[in-house]
Amino acid sequence: MKTTKTHAHPHRFKLSTLACAVALSSMSANLLAQETKGGLEKIEVTARKTVETLQEVPIAVTSVGAAKLEEIGASVITEIAQFSPNTTLQTSRGTNSTLTAFIRGVGQQDPLWGYEPGVGIYIDDVYVARPQGAVLDLLNVERVEVLRGPQGTLYGKNTIGGAIKYVTKAMTGDPTLNVRATVGSYGQKDLKVTGQLPLVDNKLYIGAGFASLNRDGFGTFLQSAVPNQDTENYNKDVTAARLTLEFTPTDDWFFRLGWDKTKDTSNSKGGFRLLPSVLTDAPVPDSVYDSYTSLPTENLVELEGISFMAQWTVTDSLSLKYIGSSRESYSPTNIDFDNTAIDIFDVPAIYEDENTTHELQAFYGGDSFSLVSGLYYYDGESCGQFEAILGFLGRAAFGVPGLTREVSGCNNSESVAVYAQASIDLSEDLSMTLGARYTDEEKQAYVNNGLIFDNVYPETNWIPGYVRPDGQLVPQVLGSDSDGDGTLDAPASKSWSRFTPRIGLEYQANDDMMLFASFSQGFKSGTFNPRATVNEPAVDPEIVDSFEVGMKADWSDTLRTNLTFFALDHKDRQYISVLPGESSTDLNQFLGNVGKSNSKGLEAEITYAASDNLTFDIALGFIDPEFEEVLEQTVDGPINIADSFSISNTPKTTANFAMNYVMETGSGDVVFNANYYYRGDYSLFEQDNLLNQESYGLLNLSVVWYSDDGHWNVGLHGKNLTDEQYLVGGYQFVTPDPSDPSDISKYTPGLGGDNTLIGYYGDPRTVHLTVGYSF
Repeated sequence: MKTTKTHAHPHRFKLSTLACAVALSSMSANLLAQETKGGLEKIEVTARKTVETLQEVPIAVTSVGAAKLEEIGASVITEIAQFSPNTTLQTSRGTNSTLTAFIRGVGQQDPLWGYEPGVGIYIDDVYVARPQGAVLDLLNVERVEVLRGPQGTLYGKNTIGGAIKYVTKAMTGDPTLNVRATVGSYGQKDLKVTGQLPLVDNKLYIGAGFASLNRDGFGTFLQSAVPNQDTENYNKDVTAARLTLEFTPTDDWFFRLGWDKTKDTSNSKGGFRLLPSVLTDAPVPDSVYDSYTSLPTENLVELEGISFMAQWTVTDSLSLKYIGSSRESYSPTNIDFDNTAIDIFDVPAIYEDENTTHELQAFYGGDSFSLVSGLYYYDGESCGQFEAILGFLGRAAFGVPGLTREVSGCNNSESVAVYAQASIDLSEDLSMTLGARYTDEEKQAYVNNGLIFDNVYPETNWIPGYVRPDGQLVPQVLGSDSDGDGTLDAPASKSWSRFTPRIGLEYQANDDMMLFASFSQGFKSGTFNPRATVNEPAVDPEIVDSFEVGMKADWSDTLRTNLTFFALDHKDRQYISVLPGESSTDLNQFLGNVGKSNSKGLEAEITYAASDNLTFDIALGFIDPEFEEVLEQTVDGPINIADSFSISNTPKTTANFAMNYVMETGSGDVVFNANYYYRGDYSLFEQDNLLNQESYGLLNLSVVWYSDDGHWNVGLHGKNLTDEQYLVGGYQFVTPDPSDPSDISKYTPGLGGDNTLIGYYGDPRTVHLTVGYSF
């Protein structure tokens, strides 16, 4: 791991990438010469909102099914990233349940209300609007699909990087009950129970799932200013429940009513100080999982949702579907930015979200023409409050009891969209995809932002004995003056409309090989600055234009190679902190459409069934991302500072090499799985990044026994067996000397007056044993 800024020269898409593709083709030819009797799995996906096989979908899709997830011992959705090229799914800073998602260099790192994600998350086609709680635990899952590239036609806004689809199991057959218990490293104790019960045979089913997931911390809060609290760091305490009712009154009608709830009471995560504090005598901890804090360690992420789906098969060629949902989340959280036992830079916060969606879909399939179309409505309210407590600075510099910048507000959105995507056969071998979506969206926002010369917390008793003052503490700085009296008295409002097209050509070279090329566009919503300190205008949506050329080929019954070349332009990127405040301790942060970047790359997914019992899988991703333009306003006009920016959370190379071997025994099958996942160097932040993670690899091994009668399974799983330490998040409030950025002794303290350079890390080596029984 490097903690100093490096100035890498921009790299162009090199011949080595093309050479890799040629090598893959050569390897394919060599493998074809081998005599095997294995077979390739037929994989079904719903990437285009209708059931198709993976090999006939002309987009880059990775699908990981329930059997695979069980065999590798996957427990959360972030592990799916290992099997999808150019994909980053990581647990964000601060909590166990907040997701950082990037695909092909496109995503959103800041989880503050008002900012929209760049990768869409869906549970049974229901959109999960916020990253809080998006690190989903895998409960009753049928498969997880990763759709890479803009999905703006079928999935709409905020899918400019791609989409992650979490598909749960449908209910059929006799009563079932599945129980899985897990014990493992760091006191891990998990229990998952799922089952179904036919209330009316072949007509009405009820299904349920429950999970209790617990683990001790990887580290400890070595010092804490709050007495008598849990000092475990990186622990886990999650409960999740699902309840589903499915009704099939006739062969033509199907109804599903679903409810789910997740409650994460794990402690807030404390970060690792990469630099010694200049304000305290606490040393840099020995373990990257140890920390200090002046805030309570208690934390909560709570989500609840209900959805309803009705499907009517009108004819053999036409079906209609309605999906409605209502979801809400609540998260009071404590994030100690400086990670010391004094109040240098503490940020207690509350996030609250509610959203309702309605979607009506129509599917038509003919001999030479098929159509997916729909109407979509979204109404969401995203609110929050945070206190940036700079108490030490207030006492030292101003002689006051404390110092707090309090920010609160809402960023609400209402949008309506209509979409259609058609596949048209131009000849026996050539087809065309034409798609378009029109979205009309309106946002309303207000922000309260002000400075208080005291330490202020969001609620009474946030810390023991604290009483929050009554009344409005800070002024509203973002809104509208509807009556012209010079006072902001209504939310600011802005509307946008956007047409996002898709066009593609598919050529079926033979029964087992498809070539495709496409252009697609997506947009991420415009928004208002949730940290505004003046009455700023809204920023416009971000736009991504993407070009893809690909091949999907089953060369034989034993070899599959799926290749995709892509290039994308990312325009009107929204950035904060580009316009400077008055001083290094100023929290003023301005938001504008000031960035432009591009990326190009290659993705390869290869499956080779060496025999009936032995299968190899390879997933390779190469990407060359680069900022073209980032404009900073100066007294002399705008200047381009793109040289100080890098695409975050995006290694230039990702690779996964996996092996699956089935050993047949007299008492059942034993399945061995091994994979090695490699990630190249990457940066954690875009601007003036000091947090760089060097390349690393994760080695995972699993062995699972399945009894002959199908009732029992026992799995032993080892993750990160070489115990690699790797950054997944951080905070950077320190400035290096431009003349010598490698000399940490010349760093200038940032906000709060301390050298705040903080890292959050992925899981260490863990081993767990799972025993499952199915009735």
